[in-house]
Amino acid sequence: MIKKIIVSICLLFSLVSFAQQGTSSPYSYYGIGDVRFKGTIENRSMGGLSILPDSIHMNILNPAMYSSLKLTTFSIGGTFAATKLKTNSQDEKAQRTTLDYLAVGIPLKKLGIGFGLIPYSSVGYNIKNTLYDSPNSMKTDNYYYGNGGINKVFLGFGFQLTKKLSFGADAQYNFGKITTKSISERFLNVGTAADGSPIYDQVQYGSREVNISNANGANFNAGLSYHSKIYKNISIFSSATYSPESKLNLGNSRAIAVVQSIAGTNDVAIDTPLDVSMASTKLRLPAKYSFGLGIGDAKKWVVGSELTIQKSSNFGNRFSDINNVTYENATKFTFGGYYIPNYKSFTHYFDRVVYRGGFRYENTGLVINSQPINDAALTLGLGMPLRGVFSNINVGFELGNRGTKAAGLVREHYMNFSIGLSLNDKWFQKSKYN
Repeated sequence: MIKKIIVSICLLFSLVSFAQQGTSSPYSYYGIGDVRFKGTIENRSMGGLSILPDSIHMNILNPAMYSSLKLTTFSIGGTFAATKLKTNSQDEKAQRTTLDYLAVGIPLKKLGIGFGLIPYSSVGYNIKNTLYDSPNSMKTDNYYYGNGGINKVFLGFGFQLTKKLSFGADAQYNFGKITTKSISERFLNVGTAADGSPIYDQVQYGSREVNISNANGANFNAGLSYHSKIYKNISIFSSATYSPESKLNLGNSRAIAVVQSIAGTNDVAIDTPLDVSMASTKLRLPAKYSFGLGIGDAKKWVVGSELTIQKSSNFGNRFSDINNVTYENATKFTFGGYYIPNYKSFTHYFDRVVYRGGFRYENTGLVINSQPINDAALTLGLGMPLRGVFSNINVGFELGNRGTKAAGLVREHYMNFSIGLSLNDKWFQKSKYN
């Protein structure tokens, strides 16, 4: 039955993932957009902690963990995000519902194989900016729109070198399309109202610029996982991952047109748009490595922390005419863990629930108008087992802030509610009875 469910959901969500607009952040304008994938819901509920081997949950962040799987595992997760965006003068709200990941893990004795689809980054914004010419002789309304993003398909393996040490690696293929559009409408001052405010009349035609980038490229990821008992049931857990620098190929195009537009909508070109020759570019996807350490009884409780460093100072933008942004090396610190009252309990359901929590702080590496863009969040989650099977439902909650209102920028307050399934079954095993 689970195999039929997996095939059906894979077909459905592989189509949905290409059409969704996964962010409403103005910061998604830069680079390849807003990087959304931060691990499975189990990881994210612990602040992003990914140091723990698990027999029934996939850990996509570290391929070495595939070797810990004991059952074939199908994982899928999605998020409902509510964001409040604030500047020094305005507040706006936005909501999004997105697919986060879809993956399958297959155990083969000491070897584990994982593959799947990740909507990795998203571009999605809708911004209006009004500029006034002194002394109010003319004003210009500028509208900015963006959509698209980068998807990843991946295939990897994890191998148990010893009972305590595992190694894994995966290959990832990146592909996607990013479209950005800007529209300018001009208004002339034609008089003064009774209250003294200027009266503007719209100029008949405005201008529109559309930029499209088609992306593709490959990258690789390798990981290690180590765990060992140090006292009775208490063990230490550690992990390390490394992703070397890679290239993302971008085929760029730009079209400029004179349009008739009302408030940035129904922008109809009055003549054939002018195609501007744009060079193809290569974005450097920065090298990234992480180190994590934790302690606990895996069947009862675990706490740990992890540090991730990304060489983002080598990163760049899709087009060379963006001059208010730079990049610095990014760092992320996570702290989290889980608690299970009694995983053996058959009489009290909530004794078998996994209670997760954590904290995450991240310097994203993006610097706009000399202001670093940071992100911090508190996280909570539950792993709720389904009766009679090893499968479970995982829910997670994030409450966080990103960005700043300084230098004319935007501060984002967000709440993310996530839900996912981890479905387990036995594959490739002969039945003892016909």
